[in-house]
Amino acid sequence: MSLNKLRFGLQGLAFLDTVSTRPERTVRLKSTPAPHLLLWGPEDIAEVFRSERDMHLDQSDTLRPLVGDTSLLFANGTRHAAYRQVVGPALRGNRLAAHHPAIAETVNHAADELTRTDTFVVPEWARRLTLRIIGTILLDDEDSDLLTRVSDLVEHVLGTPSRTLRYRYLRPPTTLPSLWRTFLRDRDTLREDLTTPRPRPTTSRCPALATELTSGNPPLGPLDENELADQLMSLIFAGHETTASAIAWTLYWLACDDHLRTDLRAELTASTADGSTAAELPLLDAVCRESLRITPPATIAGHRVLTTDQELLGRPLTKGTTLTPCIHLAHRQPDTYPHPERFDPHRFLDRKWSTQHYLPFGGGTRRCLGADLAMLEMCMTIAAVLRRVELGRPSRRAGTPHRRGPAMGPAPTLTLTVRPCP
Repeated sequence: MSLNKLRFGLQGLAFLDTVSTRPERTVRLKSTPAPHLLLWGPEDIAEVFRSERDMHLDQSDTLRPLVGDTSLLFANGTRHAAYRQVVGPALRGNRLAAHHPAIAETVNHAADELTRTDTFVVPEWARRLTLRIIGTILLDDEDSDLLTRVSDLVEHVLGTPSRTLRYRYLRPPTTLPSLWRTFLRDRDTLREDLTTPRPRPTTSRCPALATELTSGNPPLGPLDENELADQLMSLIFAGHETTASAIAWTLYWLACDDHLRTDLRAELTASTADGSTAAELPLLDAVCRESLRITPPATIAGHRVLTTDQELLGRPLTKGTTLTPCIHLAHRQPDTYPHPERFDPHRFLDRKWSTQHYLPFGGGTRRCLGADLAMLEMCMTIAAVLRRVELGRPSRRAGTPHRRGPAMGPAPTLTLTVRPCP
C-alpha cells in the first residue's frame, strides 16, 4: 500500500486538508499495479460522471463485509440498471409522496420527545428517527427488532474511529477468537433472520419495498436468499446512517448560529408548510443544502475503475485506473464557495449548483437513489424540531468530524440542551 493511500485511510480529513490547495486538484493515492487518483476539480468531476459507461464501481473494502458482495450499492452493468429501475421510483415522486403521512408522523413523534427532556444526544436521536423511516418504507414496520439489530451491528463496527480502523484492518483468520469472528457470526445470524418469511403489516399506502424485491418480477427476477439479504442490509444501512449524520450536522450548525436560527424560525412561523416542499420554505432548504456542503456525510463519491485504456482528464489513462471524486474537497474550493469554512446557507438561495460543484449525493448514473428521501427527512425534521424547542449552543469540539466507516459524522457524544418554545 502506498503512503498516500495509507495516510488517506488512517488520517481521513486531516490528509485531505494537507492536499486541498494543490493547483492540479488531484493526488495520486497509489501507482501500482494501476494508478488510483483522488480528484476534486469541477471539470474533472464532470468528465468522470460523463464517462461512466467505460467504468465500473469498485467494492468498498469497509462496507463489503457488512452489505455483501451483490449489494446494489456496488452493482454494475445491467444488474445496477435493474436495481435502479426497481428501487429508484420507490424513493421519489408520487411513491415517496405516498409515504409522506407516515414520515410526518414519525418526525413529529421524535420532535415531541424533545419537549419532554432537557438534553439529547443528537446522533443517537437522529439514527433512531431515520431507522424508523426506512423501516416503514422497506418493511412497512418502523419498530422491527431486525432494524435495531442492523443498527447495533453497524454501531459495533463503525461507531467510533477506533472501531472503524480495527474492523477495517484487523481481520485475523476466522479460526481464531476475535472481534472480527464475532462480527461475522452476528452478521450471518442477522442475514438469516432478515430473509426468514414473516407476516407483514398492511398499514402503508404503498407496498413495502422488500415486497417488490421478493416479487420475482422483471427486471430483477427472483433473488436467492444471499442476494436478498445483501439488499436488505444495504437498504437499511444506506437508508438511515448517512441521513442521520446529515440531520445531526444540521442541528449542530443551527445551534451554533443564533441569528440564522431566528431567521429560520421566522420563516417557519409565517408558514404552515412542513418542509416537504422546498419552494415553500426556501431558507430551510438552503440550510439543509449548506449543511450537506460543509459537512457531507460521505467524503468521496465512489471508486470508479476504467474498463478500457482511454484519454481522460487531459491525459492517457490505462485500463484498471481508479478515479475517485472527492466530495469533501470539491465543496471547499474557495473559487467556487468563498470562505468555504463558513456556514452560509445564502449560497443556496435562488441558486442551484451543478453536480460538478455540489455533489453530496454523488453524481452520474451512481447518484444516490435515496437523495430525495434524505432531503425530505432533513427538511421535515429540522422544521419539526425548531417549531417545538429552542436549541442550546454546543461546544465547538462537538463539531469535530468523526469517522463512521466510509462516512464522517459529528462527535457521537454531541449533546444539545433544549427547552420548549414559548
